[in-house]
Amino acid sequence: MSDIDGGPGPRNPEPSEAVRLLFARPWTFVRGMSRVDDLPPVAGTVEVAFAGRSNVGKSSLINALTGQGGLARTSNTPGRTQELNLFKPERDSGVFLVDMPGYGYAEAPKEKVDVWNRLIRDYLRGRPNLRRVFVLIDGRHGLKKNDEEVLDLLDKAAVSYQVVLTKADKLKPGGIAKLAAETLERIRKRPAAHPEVLTTSSEKGAGIDELRAAIAALIG
Repeated sequence: MSDIDGGPGPRNPEPSEAVRLLFARPWTFVRGMSRVDDLPPVAGTVEVAFAGRSNVGKSSLINALTGQGGLARTSNTPGRTQELNLFKPERDSGVFLVDMPGYGYAEAPKEKVDVWNRLIRDYLRGRPNLRRVFVLIDGRHGLKKNDEEVLDLLDKAAVSYQVVLTKADKLKPGGIAKLAAETLERIRKRPAAHPEVLTTSSEKGAGIDELRAAIAALIG
């Protein structure tokens, strides 16, 4: 875990050469897709996806990972990501980061929420090249009911996922470590859950190298 709270603790490790090479290249936005049938062919490709409640900070985290502040469009308006948004490193057509539509936006019309949820389900069931879904949880609030519902869906679809706590810098000292331990205990018996919870802060850069390393290991 990163030294997010400012006290004694392990510092971010030096990134390996594979991690450095993957994220040193410029990344580009491919396009947004509202149907799974429009996605690139699965053969010869690897996808890593990001899911989370609306306004959890998915776009900010993708920008922090790639070191490109304007790559993924950020907004203060919850529910703005309505498609599967794909990003790839330049000169590499086989690796994709996928920003999934945010879920749990209560003010969105039910018809729109149903469309988003159907897109998410179709994507999870139809992408054998999907190596892992990083499920982002707002560190200020922890796991909520709609998060648990998404974890249930991932377990049922047998899609590997890993919980990532975001906005860790917003918690009081010691708070993020306690939340990480509590979250890990809550997901411990889930069949598709990765047995490690990552903690990040897009604003401060904490935990970004660990997340990059996790992604590079899945792609390599």
